[in-house]
Amino acid sequence: MKEEILFTSESVSEGHPDKVCDQISDAILDECLKQDPNSFVACECFATTDFLLIGGEITSNAKVDYEAVARDVIKRIGYDKDDLGFNYKTVKILNLIKPQSSNIRQGVLNEDYLKTGAGDQGIMFGYASNESEGYMPLPICIAHKLVRVATALRKEGKFKHARPDMKSQVTIDYTNKTPRIKTILMSCSHDEDYNEKEFKEFIKKEIMEKVALSFGLNTDFNVLINPTGKFVIGGPAGDTGLTGRKIIVDTYGGSARHGGGAFSGKDPSKVDRSAAYYARYIAKNLVAAGVADRIEVQLSYAIGKAEPLSISISTFKTSHYSDEKILDIIRELFDCRPGAIIHQFNLRHPSFKYSDISNYGHFGRPDLDLPWEKLDKVEKIKELLK
Repeated sequence: MKEEILFTSESVSEGHPDKVCDQISDAILDECLKQDPNSFVACECFATTDFLLIGGEITSNAKVDYEAVARDVIKRIGYDKDDLGFNYKTVKILNLIKPQSSNIRQGVLNEDYLKTGAGDQGIMFGYASNESEGYMPLPICIAHKLVRVATALRKEGKFKHARPDMKSQVTIDYTNKTPRIKTILMSCSHDEDYNEKEFKEFIKKEIMEKVALSFGLNTDFNVLINPTGKFVIGGPAGDTGLTGRKIIVDTYGGSARHGGGAFSGKDPSKVDRSAAYYARYIAKNLVAAGVADRIEVQLSYAIGKAEPLSISISTFKTSHYSDEKILDIIRELFDCRPGAIIHQFNLRHPSFKYSDISNYGHFGRPDLDLPWEKLDKVEKIKELLK
């Protein structure tokens, strides 16, 4: 019997406690940049039952009502009743924001933006695969769509008795040439007075099966819904939330390596964010140009230094060209200095809101016009391959 080749990724909804914190951190970043594009922001949140802590380092001329921003996010998510254990009207908020360290600031300030140093040391990875239309791994694409659709149906009033906190998990069978869905797991929080059979039937028919069909995939997968049997206590009341704890959900669902740095609440001088976006941009353009079927790009930086310390690639034996050729193309076409990245992507005056990408992944987003998702280097890459 042929051994199965399986891979699994997970996602979470905007009501997951960690994502509540990510959204508040990014909403604060948005407000700081809106008022002062030169803001330096590193904002983290901690949420538990009826309590939110906002901390971190912010140096900005912006006058931000952090508490008002937080309550607005919590309200938009849907935590608006006391029995949820986290209500935007009554949650206690403690603000411990302080200015950014002058030792860090001296490394990133430069009148010539191209000489702007990295806001910290670190390693960042970008990844792309030709297995989906958006050059993203299939398991994470499906996992994101499941909770995105479920949340939309909840807000439209069609997913009755559903509460904001939800999780999905998708296992793909890669044994044969055509991938198939092996298992879909969803855990969705719900009211106390719900009909379990109707609730689960709705999830299976209106969410799981419809999402699978939207990818042109099978619907005869294994189904797991709320495996513990009950999920009434959810959100920050059920599990504490922290900014930056869903880094694999935010990126590639485990299909690629991760440098460990989170995105949310960080201004673009933090290469954890901007360089990870740029590594994705490089990888996506290379795969779209036919360089490889899968590619992972690593960038590394030293605090205060503009030039990356290293650029590395992995093509997982799917490359049609040598690593040397690929690296030569990267060095010729892609400027990996932090200031150049911020300038190219306009990250201090973004056309999007950072809080809009706090949920459902920072990559492969057809619903948003994100600069690092553009395929504007493909033709130039092809020219260099001739």
